Amino acid sequence: QFQLAESGGGLVQPGGSLRLSCAASASNLDHWAIGWIRQAPGKEHEGVSCISGGGGTTNTNYADSVVGRFTISRDHTKNTVYLQMNSLEPEDTAIYYCVATSASHSGYVCYPDDDYDYWGRGTQVTVSS
Repeated sequence: QFQLAESGGGLVQPGGSLRLSCAASASNLDHWAIGWIRQAPGKEHEGVSCISGGGGTTNTNYADSVVGRFTISRDHTKNTVYLQMNSLEPEDTAIYYCVATSASHSGYVCYPDDDYDYWGRGTQVTVSS
């Protein structure tokens, strides 16, 4: 069964940084589009970022609210996807879920608001002074 496990959440002051990790039980990340979705208290889910592509190609996309502050990346040797979050704001406070769906071809381009079939349990990120 395909599984995702997040780590790296915590409490950080405004302007600070955190790096989230998502370990996937996949043999090859190139076959998957993997993303991050967050849910703030009292709000709906919001797609944050995603990464996909194979055969030497990497596609990434971001929500407008995090462009220039968040960076998604992946390490094939560790089957892990990272979300580096810089210049954090109180509005970034949320539970962050790692999500995934099968990529149909090596040129597959994902978007943060796509429908994802697999979800991790989530990790809490709190930005507060």
